[in-house]
Amino acid sequence: MAVVRPFCAIRPRADIASSVAALPYDVYSRAEAKAETIRQPLSFLCIDRAESQLGDDVDTYDPRVYEKARQLMESRIEDNTFVKDNEPCFYIYRLIMDGRSQTGIVGCASIDDYISGTIKKHENTREDKEIDRIRHVDALSAQTGPIFLAYKARSDIKELILKTQSNDPLYDFTAPDGISHTVWMICDPEDIDTIKAAFADTDAIYIADGHHRCASAVKVGLTRRQLHPGYTGDEEFNYFLSVLFADDELMIMDYNRLVTNLNGHDAGDIPGILRAFGALDKVDGPYRPEQKGEVGVYLSGTWYRLRFDSAIIPDDPVGELDVSVLQNNVLEPVFGIIDPRTDERIDFIGGIRGLAELERRAADCNGIAFSMYPTSISELFAVADAGRLMPPKSTWFEPKLRSGLFIHQIER
Repeated sequence: MAVVRPFCAIRPRADIASSVAALPYDVYSRAEAKAETIRQPLSFLCIDRAESQLGDDVDTYDPRVYEKARQLMESRIEDNTFVKDNEPCFYIYRLIMDGRSQTGIVGCASIDDYISGTIKKHENTREDKEIDRIRHVDALSAQTGPIFLAYKARSDIKELILKTQSNDPLYDFTAPDGISHTVWMICDPEDIDTIKAAFADTDAIYIADGHHRCASAVKVGLTRRQLHPGYTGDEEFNYFLSVLFADDELMIMDYNRLVTNLNGHDAGDIPGILRAFGALDKVDGPYRPEQKGEVGVYLSGTWYRLRFDSAIIPDDPVGELDVSVLQNNVLEPVFGIIDPRTDERIDFIGGIRGLAELERRAADCNGIAFSMYPTSISELFAVADAGRLMPPKSTWFEPKLRSGLFIHQIER
């Protein structure tokens, strides 16, 4: 049983929503965030990455950054850049990318469901990244970046979404990257009850993207409980901002690997080493794997296709992932990448950037690149259901949810 409930959103006025909506804070470097806020002064990055509004001499995690974020959000509420809905509502959020649409329900999920495991994770989090968002949520007393959750598709929710889409949208715009964003509001009590009941009848919800934001929201909520010893469980800090998508609408892209140091190996010897793990064949041009069990390899100006030998693929929900097979048989024993979360010799490049970017980066450092077959949503569910964790950077979801369209305020 999962608890998902409506909330009174703080959100931008309809006439400026397209200017406010921003990609997630963590897809930008500091310099990129600053450039984007110069290009678009209303961008929510001004709040999500408030260091962009301060001098370059101010550290990204300086207390002044979080205070600036608080000031900016409060000023934008006061000048009616943002408005607050008067009654709790759900929202329907549709994104269309390259003709493919995915439609989610915007609401608030329970921190208790995260703690109990009803909301399942598939990745570990890093403490330094958690601390940043904890400080951000704490300073604003608000959650600004929605957690991307997935659930197994249900006909009752699909029917309600289709019915809602026949109404006039709250927002409807196309972002500069070509992705369209449309939002509808659900305030009818009967429809709200339908959504709540559907998720109450759901055994599990899965974190697709946003593990750090989710963990941070939960930790702030637990701290607020300590500050409010008489809490009832109904307070907003017991819930976190989410967008929930049916699994049959989601697309996971490849998340590719770049090793910048050959660990003392001569480049000419590496093809022979890789043949110990499967069939390795030269291919023409950049190679994108066509099926599970294949990896593209770029080395010294040449692309190869590596097909893993079935003998090295374990019958295990984590071990059988292509990213795991590569890590356990190649990256660690051959290149010495023991902990890919911290080793500076490995980098991860999302599939949205294309294989040309992967090739360019490998050529620049005389390294070796691996193009991956995308992890499937069913594999993600299997790992999470087993209570296991994937290797870092196993999934890249597109399109990315925009921040700033919905803000969830919690009690101080």
